[in-house]
Amino acid sequence: MKILFLSSEVAPFAKTGGLGDVGAALPRALAARGHDVRVVMPCYRRVLEGNHRLRLLIPPMTLAVGPARLSFDTLEATLPGSDVPVYLVRCPRLYDRPNVYTQDGDEHLRFALLNWAGLRIAQQLGFAPDILHANDWQTGLAPLMAKTVFAWDRLFERTRSVLTIHNIGHQGTFPASAVHEVGLGITAESFHQEELARGRMSFMLTGLLYANAITTVSPTYAREIQTPEHGVGLDGYLRARRDVLFGILNGIDEDEWNPAKDRHLPHPFSADDPSGKAKNKEALLRELGLPQRPGVPLLGIVSRLAWQKGFDLCFEALPALFMQRDVQLVVLGSGEPKYEAFFGELARRLPNRVRFLNRFSEPLAHLIEAASDLFLMPSRYEPCGLNQMYSLVYGTPPIVHRTGGLADTVRRWNPMTGQGNGFVFDHFDARGLKWALGAAVDAYRQRRGWNRLRDNGMRSRFGWSERVVEYEDLYRKLCPPTA
Repeated sequence: MKILFLSSEVAPFAKTGGLGDVGAALPRALAARGHDVRVVMPCYRRVLEGNHRLRLLIPPMTLAVGPARLSFDTLEATLPGSDVPVYLVRCPRLYDRPNVYTQDGDEHLRFALLNWAGLRIAQQLGFAPDILHANDWQTGLAPLMAKTVFAWDRLFERTRSVLTIHNIGHQGTFPASAVHEVGLGITAESFHQEELARGRMSFMLTGLLYANAITTVSPTYAREIQTPEHGVGLDGYLRARRDVLFGILNGIDEDEWNPAKDRHLPHPFSADDPSGKAKNKEALLRELGLPQRPGVPLLGIVSRLAWQKGFDLCFEALPALFMQRDVQLVVLGSGEPKYEAFFGELARRLPNRVRFLNRFSEPLAHLIEAASDLFLMPSRYEPCGLNQMYSLVYGTPPIVHRTGGLADTVRRWNPMTGQGNGFVFDHFDARGLKWALGAAVDAYRQRRGWNRLRDNGMRSRFGWSERVVEYEDLYRKLCPPTA
């Protein structure tokens, strides 16, 4: 099949979270199965500053997008580890900024151009996609555009669209006037009229209404977003389209996240020979200046420090844990000031037990996953989550709240049966997290059971080779082969 894949993030060119990982891994996995995949993304300043081999593919063209006239050209790169072409939309007026996302007044125009350019690039190349795969709100206009303003072009007559929701909390909502400003005034009747009457338009809602199929990044999250608690105002629309809503769990890049060949680890290890894990713990503690304390579990956190990630529960649960149990903690991440202040103060009060690294480092992220005995991920909600999967295959049982993809990947440890791979609390409150932390530390002290628990996680398979088949099956249902 021919697949046009639109995303605002694709690693390693630009990444702020899991979308960037999926934007690279899914096209790469599809191409490995013989599909012709073309990826389109913006050419941000950080792309031009990176060490990427870019070449001009399509010379400048000008689009009339509402009252704006936008000039852009198209650069081409190759997705590392594949032959997948990545088409980068270069428009300095919109993308030459320090950050991928902004609070600027033209944010709607920045990503409207991505939708327009993706379809125009296909036209310029004569590429007739069977599947137009849009990702999150930033590409939510593309399904509507393919059915309206580009419908005259027979190039798209067989095209069917898929919209993947990576996080429904971000919807791309703008004033109703944005319909004209993004160049879709001629199709204004196609937008949700009640929303326009309320004075707003939503990229995400538009995508939900017009995509031929909707996917999200885990089966549990697909069910959760159909409820008022998790649907963020779109649950009714999702229930109305539940027949074409599918939850497909994200995968992980097993070349990048594999403890047996991880270039960031001083001591590789595997399920068959886990001896290197203890050596990585020694190396991390030495690097961070924490004392080596045999028999004391090390908890790891690698995360954005954000409300979604559930760290409010730590305000009560972690001080109680340190009062009652002998544990160490290392935190890598940055984000909202109140969480940075909490972990900073914890590190100051407990200098021999806690380290807070207020930044992000890819090598350190890998080492913390490998060196920690337990991984703490108490998310309030989590569409899929990748870190719990990294933790499992690195022999670091995760402690998680039962939600979204965490519920689909982490099974509560049962020491009586030897089944399970982590510690799961059901109710999002400090009491639940305290229970899970206590159960985890108790399990750590039972070495035979602990080895079984760790082995259960390390032998899990979370790679894209398993996940890509589900996307492939969905694509085929939407766009059956011609006779």
